[in-house]
Amino acid sequence: MATKLRLQRGGRKGYAFYSIVIADVRAPRDGKFTEKIGTYNPNTNPATVDLNFDRALYWVEVGAQPTDTVRNILKGEGVYLMKHLRGGVKKGAFDESAVQAKFDAWKSEKAAKLDSVRNGVANEKKATYEKNLAEEKKVNEAIAKKVAEKKAAIEAAKASEASEAPAEETSNEAE
Repeated sequence: MATKLRLQRGGRKGYAFYSIVIADVRAPRDGKFTEKIGTYNPNTNPATVDLNFDRALYWVEVGAQPTDTVRNILKGEGVYLMKHLRGGVKKGAFDESAVQAKFDAWKSEKAAKLDSVRNGVANEKKATYEKNLAEEKKVNEAIAKKVAEKKAAIEAAKASEASEAPAEETSNEAE
């Protein structure tokens, strides 16, 4: 039985959410599958991947062929790096402790890059929020200034009417 690692679509229209599954090549995309090894959510920034690393590595080592997208996901998670490093162990190039050290170094570097991306997105969002807030404050101040000017003009008009009204009353009484 030829097997593939592929994505099985879920989620609502316009908001895709995928399961990473092992399936027979003849099975339909959202049909029967052998095993679910993870999920992939492209809607977050950066995309969220939840993967059972050991099972994914097992299936890649036994010859299951991934689709292009799943291959990129597996590379991003380090499955292909670990397969490569394990091949080096089989050939005698280095031992298990060296493999684990190299993989941990790669994983920490990858985590640092992801953190910098997340921080960049958060900082950009914060800067945009502060910029919009400052612009809104300027607009509100301009509106408040106009309202204050209108109120002052109305008060001035009432004051001038009030001062003219007693003068007219006194002139009427004198006559």
